[in-house]
Amino acid sequence: MTLPDIDISDARAADPDVAIIGGGQAGLAIGYYLRRTGLRFVILDAEEVPGGAWLHGWDSLRLFSPAGYSSLPGWQMPPSGSDGFPTRDEVIDYLTRYEARYDLPVERPARVDAVERAGDRLRLRLADGSARHARAVVSATGTWSAPVIPDYEGRERFDGTQLHSAHYRGPEPFAGKRVLVVGGGNSGAQIHAELDAHARSTWVTLRPPGFLPDDVDGHVLFQRATARVRDDGGGASGTFGDIVMVPPVKAARDRGALETVRPFARFTRDGVVWRDGTSEAIDAVIWCTGFRPALDHLWPLGVVDEAGRVAVEDQRSVDEPRLWLAGYGDWTGAASATLIGSARVARDLVPRIAAALGA
Repeated sequence: MTLPDIDISDARAADPDVAIIGGGQAGLAIGYYLRRTGLRFVILDAEEVPGGAWLHGWDSLRLFSPAGYSSLPGWQMPPSGSDGFPTRDEVIDYLTRYEARYDLPVERPARVDAVERAGDRLRLRLADGSARHARAVVSATGTWSAPVIPDYEGRERFDGTQLHSAHYRGPEPFAGKRVLVVGGGNSGAQIHAELDAHARSTWVTLRPPGFLPDDVDGHVLFQRATARVRDDGGGASGTFGDIVMVPPVKAARDRGALETVRPFARFTRDGVVWRDGTSEAIDAVIWCTGFRPALDHLWPLGVVDEAGRVAVEDQRSVDEPRLWLAGYGDWTGAASATLIGSARVARDLVPRIAAALGA
């Protein structure tokens, strides 16, 4: 049966053809292209306001690329008002205005707890007890809500503060304290660079971090990631591991504050024991140790493997063809967890969904 055409606004009141779980950058980019298909769709966002995972970034967080290389489809992000690298708040403002500009059918707060099979459709069970049904579901929940903290010996006995970067906001609570920043990626570099000016911060990494040249930004990294995925036939799982020299990190380098040490051996009640056997009292640990895909809502479908991923082919679940994924990393499209990557993945993904639904 052919479904009648309806306005995007009408899609808010009806079970859609396509339900997108997640109203961040990936969900919005997919919504932009779905507007062109005639399919009814809805974006279910667990947040109270627009902005996706950027709402939870620390106050001084910077993009790794200039605005011109960090845009969603259809509308370029306005130039940054600071020094070329957009701030967290500038990104949130852009996503908020982007959503309104294209009148995307976002429902919030609408947290999806489970996706289940229901005849020829998928049922989405929401936290408020309601349910929606859709012919296709796109999971675009990202990773922010699933932080990873390594299992160091004695961690549960440590009396000090432990905080993942997902919940770090700024240096003020740590002023004058002894802090370990654990993790060798961009979040570790930016947070340590900020804390070093306010606290006694030590940056702990598995190996000496790699710093990119000052003139290399996230746009170049995106190009490298895209080429890597193509060379690997779509199977690459790498991430942007090298550290981009955004202004706060450059400033820390110039004052000699980017030295790192190798990991400690275990926790004590009031600190850590280093691998040479020496003990040190510390007040806090900030874990900049990454995230896993936030896929708990897909467990009822039986598609999440032991590694916490879903087997996909062209972003489509191998085991449940009505399910599509976007925004989790290279395995769901080259650099799909970035703004520019989200745009390009959505451009390729939506025509596949439309073809699968006969649109």
